[in-house]
Amino acid sequence: MFEREVRQGAAYAVAAFSFWGVTPLYYKLLSSVGSAEILAHRIVWTVFFGTLLLSLTRRWPQLLHALRSKRMKATLLLSSLLVSTNWLVYIYAVQTERILDASLGYYINPLVNVLLGVTILGERMSPARALAVALAAAGTLNLAVGTDGLPWIALTLGFSFGFYGLVRKRADVPALGALVVETSYVLPLALGALLWLASSGQGAFLSGDRHLDWLLLAAGPVTMLPLIWFTVAARRLPLNVVGLFQYIGPTLSLLLAVFLFDEPFTTTHAVTFSLIWSALGLSTVDTFTRARRQERLKLTDDAPDSGPPGG
Repeated sequence: MFEREVRQGAAYAVAAFSFWGVTPLYYKLLSSVGSAEILAHRIVWTVFFGTLLLSLTRRWPQLLHALRSKRMKATLLLSSLLVSTNWLVYIYAVQTERILDASLGYYINPLVNVLLGVTILGERMSPARALAVALAAAGTLNLAVGTDGLPWIALTLGFSFGFYGLVRKRADVPALGALVVETSYVLPLALGALLWLASSGQGAFLSGDRHLDWLLLAAGPVTMLPLIWFTVAARRLPLNVVGLFQYIGPTLSLLLAVFLFDEPFTTTHAVTFSLIWSALGLSTVDTFTRARRQERLKLTDDAPDSGPPGG
């Protein structure tokens, strides 16, 4: 039974992170639509399909109970602003042929999480993780010096998603319910933008291209499906194991950027990514070493005494 749960969890994790990794293919199909308009559709259709799914699964009571707290509402408002920023910058990166930068952003995200844990949550940083953060900083600096400046897309994606995870960690709300609430906060802005575009004749939706209409409507499922799969995986696997799968996404995006969309991968990029990958390797090994050490200590503490006290 346990092995089946693990296999299912691994399958869902691979599905979720692989889906996230190939989403540039979806946004490339929407290249004729502006980034802000795509974001608006993503918000509207996520609210629509999310509300429908919550109703079908009868999870409204659990969500409404969590939202009785003003602090919870404020927390989800902040996470709404963070995830909206993340979505917009990601869409912009794909549409402006900067998927490589987006990939880098999600590679550095685990290291951003370590940094935020130390600076905000007061967690201790092991020497290995300190070295990993230093390597990531060196890689980012190398890219800034070797190109036209700081890789703002990568940094915005890495830090916005890092802060989003930090905020959501303090909100005890199911993932789907939280996503519906987060997108509902910015729904009036999204609807207003779409209505203005439609009234001025600039909107892409219902403009005569039925194929494009279906693609825009699919923004809801494209957002929700990997999140649901990830949630299922997280319930069946230890978080440190789930963390290993997260590198599938940026790796697939990197491969798409270089081999399908012909984005330039220079020597500067090679040095930067090598430093980032080395940092991730160090951090991953350190995570598993610490987990095993804690497991051994727990087993030692739980073991019965070998004999009565005092012989």
